[in-house]
Amino acid sequence: MSAEAHRFPAPAKLNLMLRVVGRRADGYHLLQTVFRFIDYGDELRIGVRQDGVIRGVHELPGVPAADDLTLRAAHLLKQATGTPLGADIELLKRLPLGAGLGGGSSDAATVLVALNKLWNTGLSRERVQALGLKLGADVPVFVFGESAFAEGIGEILTPIPLAPAWYVVLTPALSVATGPVFAHPDLKRNSKTIKIQAFSVGGLAKHAVNDLQPLVCRLYPDVARHLDWLKQHETALMTGSGAAVFASFDTEAVARRVLAQLPETMSGFVARGLDRHPLRELGY
Repeated sequence: MSAEAHRFPAPAKLNLMLRVVGRRADGYHLLQTVFRFIDYGDELRIGVRQDGVIRGVHELPGVPAADDLTLRAAHLLKQATGTPLGADIELLKRLPLGAGLGGGSSDAATVLVALNKLWNTGLSRERVQALGLKLGADVPVFVFGESAFAEGIGEILTPIPLAPAWYVVLTPALSVATGPVFAHPDLKRNSKTIKIQAFSVGGLAKHAVNDLQPLVCRLYPDVARHLDWLKQHETALMTGSGAAVFASFDTEAVARRVLAQLPETMSGFVARGLDRHPLRELGY
């Protein structure tokens, strides 16, 4: 059995822009994107076990234990460090699967960062980021823990200052599989690269583009429907490979007024943009 469980946040992310600028020989796509965390997401309860066992407290519906990124993250860290300790891991899921909000990646990163401290394994943040990349291209930014301009396959990270913002995020009731979107022959893969300074100065309005969005909207008309509704109120964009879409507002009050007008056939939430991952604020 584990010791008393600690609670850890696993926030969602938004891609404030996402450009596909090429493709590597191994098939991975080269990207430029801007990651921002928001104060809405999953939560994990993690307790240290002395017997070395890594156990999920309950199975996530539709996700076999072998595919559970939280358990895979714990096993990866254990293997990399040789710690004799184990963990009980309970995931409290709020973020929908296949929404482009980074839920699974965020959960995995929180497990890596939290257990690195709870197990006293002492890996540097850079080393934990490298481990995270083995689990998925979005995991390193959650370990990095700051708003970031990302390049490569998403692992080359540079901190970027972003203006305070509140977001209306709409979550269509569907799951978009990332792999088929990136593999689709109609995906645009030749966007010109931009410099980080261009995004910092131009802001969201000028560079609000997601190269995956036109294809996903064609394949999933309900994503286009949510996007069209949100565009009535503000510039709107799809995050990641979808299905979630979002728009930025200066104040919480305005964002909540927009959300209050949402038709009953749609769902969403309001969240504040974060400059740093909540775990960084907690000293992790």
